[in-house]
Amino acid sequence: MAQVGVPRGRTGFRSPRSRTLRSVATLGSAVLTLSVLAGCSSGGEGDDQPTAAQDDAPAARDKITDGGSLRWAVDAVPTTLNTFQADADGATARIAGAVLPALHTLDERGRPKLNPDYLESAEIVETEPRQVVLYKLHQQAVWSNGREIGAPDFVAQWRALSGRNTAYWTARNAGYERIEKIERGKNDLEVRVTFAKPYADWRALFTPLYPKEVMGSPDSFNDGARTALKATAGPFTLKSVDRDSGHVTLARNPRWWGRTAKLDSIVLTAVPRAERAAALAAGKLDLADVDRSAAERIALAVRDARSGHAGTKALTHGPGAGITPAAALKSWALAYGSDEEKAAEAQAAREQNQEAVERYAREQKGLGRFVVRKSLEPAYTQLSLNGETGPLSDERVRRAVARALDRKELAEVVLKPLGLPAQPLGSHLALAGQAAYADSSDALGAQDTKEAQALLADAGWVPGGALKKPQAKTKAGSEALKPDAASEDTEKPEKTEQSGEAGKTGEKKKSDDKTARGAAKHGAADDDVPTNDGLYIVGEDDKPGDRRPAAALVGGRPARPADVLAPALAAGTAFQSAALLRQAEALDLVIDREAGAEPESRTRADSDTRADSHAGTRPASQDKGGAQAQTEPRTEPQAGAHPAHPVAGAYAPRGTAAPAPAAVDGANQALGKDGKPLSLRFVLPSGPGSESLRAVGDRIVRMLDAVGIRTEVTKVPDDSFFKDHIASGDYDLALYSWPATAYPATDARPIYAKPEPASDGSLIVEQNYARVGTDRIDQLFDQAAATLDEDEARDLVRQADARIWAAAGSIPLYQRPQLVAAKPDIVNAGAWGLAAPRYQDIGYKKPGSSGPDKESGGTKGNNENRETGENRETGERR
Repeated sequence: MAQVGVPRGRTGFRSPRSRTLRSVATLGSAVLTLSVLAGCSSGGEGDDQPTAAQDDAPAARDKITDGGSLRWAVDAVPTTLNTFQADADGATARIAGAVLPALHTLDERGRPKLNPDYLESAEIVETEPRQVVLYKLHQQAVWSNGREIGAPDFVAQWRALSGRNTAYWTARNAGYERIEKIERGKNDLEVRVTFAKPYADWRALFTPLYPKEVMGSPDSFNDGARTALKATAGPFTLKSVDRDSGHVTLARNPRWWGRTAKLDSIVLTAVPRAERAAALAAGKLDLADVDRSAAERIALAVRDARSGHAGTKALTHGPGAGITPAAALKSWALAYGSDEEKAAEAQAAREQNQEAVERYAREQKGLGRFVVRKSLEPAYTQLSLNGETGPLSDERVRRAVARALDRKELAEVVLKPLGLPAQPLGSHLALAGQAAYADSSDALGAQDTKEAQALLADAGWVPGGALKKPQAKTKAGSEALKPDAASEDTEKPEKTEQSGEAGKTGEKKKSDDKTARGAAKHGAADDDVPTNDGLYIVGEDDKPGDRRPAAALVGGRPARPADVLAPALAAGTAFQSAALLRQAEALDLVIDREAGAEPESRTRADSDTRADSHAGTRPASQDKGGAQAQTEPRTEPQAGAHPAHPVAGAYAPRGTAAPAPAAVDGANQALGKDGKPLSLRFVLPSGPGSESLRAVGDRIVRMLDAVGIRTEVTKVPDDSFFKDHIASGDYDLALYSWPATAYPATDARPIYAKPEPASDGSLIVEQNYARVGTDRIDQLFDQAAATLDEDEARDLVRQADARIWAAAGSIPLYQRPQLVAAKPDIVNAGAWGLAAPRYQDIGYKKPGSSGPDKESGGTKGNNENRETGENRETGERR
């Protein structure tokens, strides 16, 4: 999922606490010992963890051509050029990185390093009575208007971001509010910054640094910097912003004092991710972040080009590639049959499908000119558990959810097919390789089905609990006169849709160990195909088990049997048409026998039903009604059936009575408490770039189902996912991503800060969308931010992380993959991983010069895996 700007709304800030907003880029016993919460970790630090190397085709500058233009994809033209405003996005940051000073940048391990293009030195020169940082600026550093970069720019940015002047519409001010004063040093090249209280993350300040012409007044900050920058000071300048054409042009800066930029220009081109494969194939882009489906298409195109098949023979993938002989014969028979209406429809569908095949082949030929560079993105996907209300307000239930998850398996779903390290992330506050990283997941515990069920039983959620009404308790004295809250709750009419609030109660009931251990017998399925058990998708018919083979869209709908291609034979008679239909039926029977299924007598309409069954679907009658779908026992594949396509059952003559349902034991019985079932609302985005999140969501549904937790999956549009659901708290479970940071004490604090009540009774959550936090976590963040000893600060951050794990408000799953399509001769660009790009070194390799392979490390391996491996989307062998 693409990172989404942080929504505005009831995520207010607490005064006088500092503000910092991050863009949103996807658990033992009930009592935790103090030793666990003291910061102990289950593994080594970042150096010992597997990380993916950069894949950016590195090349020395003398091997790079001078000149040229790079067309680089962005999601959209940014609405603002001011990175300190709430609607700043990734394109805003990319422009700032190329045209504005960055005093400290991140290296390949995500560590802040002094940028010698702007600074000769920056260090703490005093700690008593106040912390003082002395910046010594590069002697030739100037703005594009010729003015020297100096103390006036530092002062203007501090005053704009300190939070003291509310006329500035700032999204974040963390760190700037700690500054007491800024003054000129011994000369114009020195800037002294004095802090009112110690600040460990001082390197995060003044990056980017805007000129005083932008920061000097609220009008220029709020409005002027949204569309233009009055001065810049980077290897490139901002030449133009054309919102109509979707282009932002950056031109080489003639006043740049550092190494001259190799490119003449960089053109940031707005192309939605779903359209990037077509744009690349059409030659409209040179460099673009892509999703997995586009990366796979490029890998297949490269393979076909190597084998000489591109444009010379029919492709074995794409529209029409999965057509069987039987389907081809049916298509021809219908197109040239006696039924004129059906024939016209079939011929039109065949023409549309032929156009799709030809278009796909043309695009594949264009995609063969690119390579895919891959690494791990500086962002991670987490499962968020909303602890404000409902069953997840009980920390035992949250821990049970965490203990039900096999995080290693979830990481492998996304990363293993790409050949990237598939290790689950062990920290909320740092990524593997960063200095602050330590695996603190032991504070919660690894996957354990029995322990998860024991936690649920301890919280009162037991098999059959949904059928048991709360028992009236005998009360004495004045207690007997008080109304029973539980009985009042049972008198309320139930809602027609499960809201995720089921099971909310103030009482904690325990079940005996025997019941909990019995429930543990229900394990997750071994196959890789998600099932429909425990799943109800609001407003959707495609449950996780409905995995039909990919087919071309015809007229906006999935291809039907009549939409396939067959050899263009001479037009036949109705007799030939009927004969071909019989041949197609015979071929289907042969396929059935090879698959181990019993031959049966069926009508043509029945064949469509059986095809759905092979695709892993249930009969329509079983798909209706959320409750029915949730309580069905898991369907096992028949003997001889393909394991990836379970068959619901053999076919019997019409009128045969359905077999009696099998008895459901306690392990398969839904958990409940006080007459309410345990069901959680799982919200996922439905956009075209969210396929990986939905695949992970399917696995999570199965894992929770194995411990008795039912889920209702709601797929929502991307544009409403955060605004209407995550930020507002309208969810129980959700998958989304956070970007990495080199300054966790500052940047991560609002994400895990303890929510506080507002005067109107609502919660002020800042960016803590899980709404779970503790005073101790806040204290550890504050201590880490105020500690100038780096080792001590890292230890405090790790202690905070251990307590965040223990609170079980969010569960880190994996670092996201970074896939970049690039022309082979583009160097020093691609999948940078944790590092910041050096825009002046990006360019085109000189012809014939030695340097990186056209397909650098990750790309070559990725293509080889695809050539010899299995298509993980279709299950077909190539």
